[in-house]
Amino acid sequence: MSNSADSPGTGSMGSSPARGPRFRPVRVLTAAVFALAGLIFFTSFNTAKGTDIRTDSSLLKLSDLIQERSHKNKGLDDSNAALRDDVEALAERDDGSSKAQDQKLSGLEKNAGTQKLKGKAISVTLNDAPPNATAKLPGYPEPQPDYLVIHQQDLQAVVNALWQGGAKGIKVMDQRLISTSAVRCVGNTLILQGRVYSPPYKITAVGDPAKMQKALADSPAIQTYMVYVNVYGLGWKVTEDGTVTLPGYSGTVDLHYAKPVD
Repeated sequence: MSNSADSPGTGSMGSSPARGPRFRPVRVLTAAVFALAGLIFFTSFNTAKGTDIRTDSSLLKLSDLIQERSHKNKGLDDSNAALRDDVEALAERDDGSSKAQDQKLSGLEKNAGTQKLKGKAISVTLNDAPPNATAKLPGYPEPQPDYLVIHQQDLQAVVNALWQGGAKGIKVMDQRLISTSAVRCVGNTLILQGRVYSPPYKITAVGDPAKMQKALADSPAIQTYMVYVNVYGLGWKVTEDGTVTLPGYSGTVDLHYAKPVD
């Protein structure tokens, strides 16, 4: 039997259909990937401008930024305290003021909390409860997360009770309180005069230890707090520290207030 002229592979070269170049989508995809990579590298270079964008402050976590600003504020407070000491040293030179005026100024500085204060003191330490805390006494519900952390009103209750007990000066953590100081909490962190602290919180007061401890025991707000101490394990510790020296307030005393918009 003879082969048919239409059978594949048996015809002459001249009679076979012409073959054009085969379309290869892989090559096009590869070229597109390299082009996109080049665009990304160019954009990264243009954004970085010679800096390490991985550690740029705009990409840090909010908590890291808060801690960074807190450390910076502490440095500014220390610098401000040093400058204030220099100013006071210069002011001690003969400035024409009378002895009575100097004594009045010294008394005002002492009451303002800008000078060191030495005397007998007590400390109150508050801390969050363990995260796995349960109700220790019958008749109380199992704790919500809100029950297990120190709140702003708890710190304020201690500070107010100590003032009520005749405290001559109070330090929260490492900062002296003055008349414009505000104890604020955001979540379970304390923000005091531009700096951030985490529990445990320590409050130290100079005054009559017996009177201040009685004021703590008589405070209705602290009595409520003690229920959470006994039921859920919130931290509470009161100690007599003997004679201590509180630092003077080292921050700014300028008042900031809102202004109406024109």
